[in-house]
Amino acid sequence: MGDPVTERRVAANGIDFTILEAGAGPLALCLHGFPDSPHSFEPLLVGLAGAGFHAVAPFMRGYAPSGVAPDGAYGLGALAGDANALHGVLGGDERAVLIGSDWGAEAAYVAGLTAPARWRRLVTLAIPPLALDERLFADPGQRERFAYMSVLAAPDAPAVVAAGDFALVDRLWRRWSPGHDARHDAERAKRCLRPRAHLDAALAYYRAPDPGPLRRTPPQRTLYLHGEDDGCIDVRLVRDAEAHLAPGSRLDVLPGVGHFLHVEDPAAVGARVLGWLA
Repeated sequence: MGDPVTERRVAANGIDFTILEAGAGPLALCLHGFPDSPHSFEPLLVGLAGAGFHAVAPFMRGYAPSGVAPDGAYGLGALAGDANALHGVLGGDERAVLIGSDWGAEAAYVAGLTAPARWRRLVTLAIPPLALDERLFADPGQRERFAYMSVLAAPDAPAVVAAGDFALVDRLWRRWSPGHDARHDAERAKRCLRPRAHLDAALAYYRAPDPGPLRRTPPQRTLYLHGEDDGCIDVRLVRDAEAHLAPGSRLDVLPGVGHFLHVEDPAAVGARVLGWLA
């Protein structure tokens, strides 16, 4: 039995966050993506706590039961600002590490770039360095995979996403993590989106301004993990990701898993993360 995962509220960067946490020690902050929730990090939180970290996974801004942004800001600068503010509120120091999946990975790259003294190392899941964005959007096959972004950014997106008890959420999980039974994971994500204001907030991520200069490489050594069967981002386009990360960084491609690799194979992901952070 490891440390139990508990829940509480904290205020940071003008947002009331609900967080899941376990353990004590240097901060390990875990950021989720779409359509997901921090519950997907629970096995990793337990593993990090057992390794001597204060492991924390917030419901990202706008995802119920965390608060929506009072200023309507959902760009990467705001998401990174949340991570850096949580670092201070949760007692982080120079030993802190940042782990992100999907949108959380993008936020982690930017938080590491904008507050380098706060974060010792990064771990990013399923999203390559932001410097590769141009390559991804130039590839015809990848543009087809990214078609969902236009759907989520459209004016009628709330109705489309909510239709059929959020059937689109189920489809994305099936498409992005083929072979994984995602019913439980998708349901936990849907709970974060059912209140209309929170659905609007989560979709606003897809209408946020282009990050522009925030695409620069963060200075921290980064472990980037990508699933070989990722149905969202084609693994063939990220094989040289190490060249776009800080010196000493590493790419690991995990076989037999897709986009939500920390859910599909928590043991393999946990072993790699703990080894990287040791």
